[in-house]
Formats: sequence, C-alpha cells, structure tokens
Amino acid sequence: MGIVVVGSLNMDLVVKVMRHPVPGETLLGSDYESYFGGKGANQAVAAQRMGGKVRMIGRVGNDGFGERIKTHLKAQGINVNATICINAPTGVAFISVDKAGQNTIIVSPGANSRLKPENLSPIEFEHTAVVVLQLEVPLETVRRAARIGRESGARVILNAAPALPLSPADLALFDVLVVNESEAQAYSGLAVDSPASGLEAARKLRQHCPTVIVTLGAQGAVWASPEGEGHQSAFAVQAVDATAAGDAFIGALAVSLSEGRSLERAIRLGSAAGALAVTRPGAQSSLPTRLEVEAFLSERNA
Repeated sequence: MGIVVVGSLNMDLVVKVMRHPVPGETLLGSDYESYFGGKGANQAVAAQRMGGKVRMIGRVGNDGFGERIKTHLKAQGINVNATICINAPTGVAFISVDKAGQNTIIVSPGANSRLKPENLSPIEFEHTAVVVLQLEVPLETVRRAARIGRESGARVILNAAPALPLSPADLALFDVLVVNESEAQAYSGLAVDSPASGLEAARKLRQHCPTVIVTLGAQGAVWASPEGEGHQSAFAVQAVDATAAGDAFIGALAVSLSEGRSLERAIRLGSAAGALAVTRPGAQSSLPTRLEVEAFLSERNA
C-alpha cells in the first residue's frame, strides 16, 4: 500500500541573513542558493526517504525549474506520472534564514495554483494507505483529494499550512490534522504557546477531526485522538535551518501510519526526522533517510 501526496512543487531560493529585516528595511545577505522545495514535494521526498512508496500529484511550469523538479523527484524513486508540466511559471519560494536558523518564506504559487479538482482521478489513489495534503494548492482541489482518498479506503492527513479559512465541514474531511502553534491558534481560537495549551487546542479541534497533532518546535508535539492523548518531547539538536522540519515530520508520520504503527510511535519517528532536518541546510536536501532516523533514535534510547 502506497502513499499519495497531492500538493505544491517549488524551487526554493534561499539567502542567509544575520537577522530578518523590518518593514521598509533593506539588508545585505549571502549569495543565494537554490533548492528543490514546495510542501507537497518536500513531504513526498520525506516519505520516500523513510521507506514509503510515493506518488506525487501536482503541477509545474514548462520552464527550466519545472523540468529540474520532475527529474529530481523521479531520481528519488517517486512516481511523477501525475505531475504535469503546464504553461505557467513553476512555483518559487523566497526564503531568508537568520543566524539562529529561523526562516521567513514568501511563496509565489505559479503552476501550483492551476491544479484543479477535475485534474484528480480516482485511479491515481488506488492501492493507497495514506493520502497527504497541504494548503499550497487550491482548497477545492484539497477537498476533492480528501474525498477520493476516503473513498479509496486511505487515511487522509492534512498539514494545514499555510493556515487558510477552513470550516468545520472542511475539517471533517480529514482523518488526521497536523498544525503548528500559529495554525492551531488560528483554527481553535485559543492561544497556543505550550504543551498544555497545544493539547487544549487539539481537544477543541477534535470536535471536527478525529486526530489532531500540534507541533510545538522546541517544545515537541502533542496529540489528541481516539487512541488517547500525549506529549512527545523535542530532541535536542544544534539548529542550522528549520525550513523543512515540519515536512520531515509529516513524511515520517505518513510512512509509520501506512505501516500500521501506533500514533504515538509515528509521532516519535516524525519528531526524530524533524530534529535531524533542522541540523542541515535547505528543504529536500535536509530530509533524513529511515536508517538515519532509526540510528538517531537508537542513540537516544541507549
């Protein structure tokens, strides 16, 4: 049983700065570097490196970036037959990273915004255990992907990033909702700044979605689900670049759930993958393999 990821594919243009600018300010940064990115593609690569069998569904442009992205994903072992080149610019993310490893991101969606509901075929969701979705493609497309995933018997995960308005009916389309502090606050209406407040938000959001996971950065992650509630502490690492930490978490979570592992085990694996990702620069270039994550966990269990 495989994993289907429906979402965005971008080229990330990254520059390092001592600190982030304030409005109206110009700062000098480092030479820029280009990395393969987009939350959809990042999560597809994260899942593939964790041992998943992944199909990526999305849109890129008929330009140099689009062809490079497809070639790269195919080289990773990802099925890109449903990732189509169209007459539009490939999505681009402009990322600045400060000396503490924290980032700010501006995304120009380009071809990602042209992925329409009618572009999705149920055939592409056959023999799928988990469907992974984000909010960097049109919401109507996300809704249809969730419905097709449910109809195919898959477990549907939504990483609700960036935070867009979602109704209770929207949240009910998903089996697992994954949000960070700011997203949890946006959807629950509660201030989220600790494991206790994160868990309170997760409980409130469970009124609409069965399983809710709130990631809290250095404070770990909390969850509320039919399996119970819990808190996974963060792993202590030296942060270099937090760009794809959340995507590493989602990829590992999806693979673990596709393998039938418990939610607690899946979140622990995801937390370890996210911790490793922040120790490396870039988005997809920072995503760890299954062997690396298992070795990381073994060292901490010793």
